[in-house]
Amino acid sequence: MNAFAGAEQVRVVSADGTPIQAYRFGDGDPVVIVGGAFSTAEAGVDLATSLAGAGYAGWTYDRRARAGSGDTAPYAPERESEDLAAVIAATDGPAAVLGHSSGAVLAYFAAGEGVAVRHLFLSEPPFNFADDPSAFALADRLQAMVDAGQDGEAVTTFQIEGVGLPAEMVEQIRQTPDFAKLLPLAQSVVYDATLTAASPRPSKKMLAVTSPITILIGEGTFPIIARACELLDEILPAAELVRVPESGHHAIDAPATTRVIAARLA
Repeated sequence: MNAFAGAEQVRVVSADGTPIQAYRFGDGDPVVIVGGAFSTAEAGVDLATSLAGAGYAGWTYDRRARAGSGDTAPYAPERESEDLAAVIAATDGPAAVLGHSSGAVLAYFAAGEGVAVRHLFLSEPPFNFADDPSAFALADRLQAMVDAGQDGEAVTTFQIEGVGLPAEMVEQIRQTPDFAKLLPLAQSVVYDATLTAASPRPSKKMLAVTSPITILIGEGTFPIIARACELLDEILPAAELVRVPESGHHAIDAPATTRVIAARLA
């Protein structure tokens, strides 16, 4: 079954020449979905179609080094900010942006870089609010693994050290057929590790963003992420923290999240 059936395929070109593959579902005011680690545009399809059903244009795209999008070295979070800017430009916005997990960090970072965003919806952003000198070292080690053709090791190392999954769980994942689907995303986890290392907390540029900000948190998510959402709410007095009980275990419930978005864009 084609997950993108009924979508308009839109190919955009980022500022550094990298092609970015996007998909639009429905018509109306645009909402761009930015996925997190190991996610491609397909991960945003449920939310995009739900938004389309509510009268919005739901956009989902492959971040660089993922699925249908290209990649251009050297990487920097600013390049991914430019990718998002290119997608937003294609929407004929102004566009709201829903970022999930590391995608929420990217969305907020991009807004801090001046990318025009109508409303920021930050779904469980993994800010750790800690100064960890080993964070960039992790990205370097992951890149070395990818360069050596050790994609599996890069994936599992990121799952354990970057995401915080127990080693036993990671080993179980490695034994499943789905593990093979993660291997083509090995280069992208280097970028996620770099992005989150560069933004352990909102920067001055990010704190200066004037767009409305809604922080979303589901049930049963990682305790460190739940605490990150609460800390973010504390330092952003103009932001709104919304608990979405239908979203569980660091995953988005599309209908419930659509209701949150629609209520704030109406």
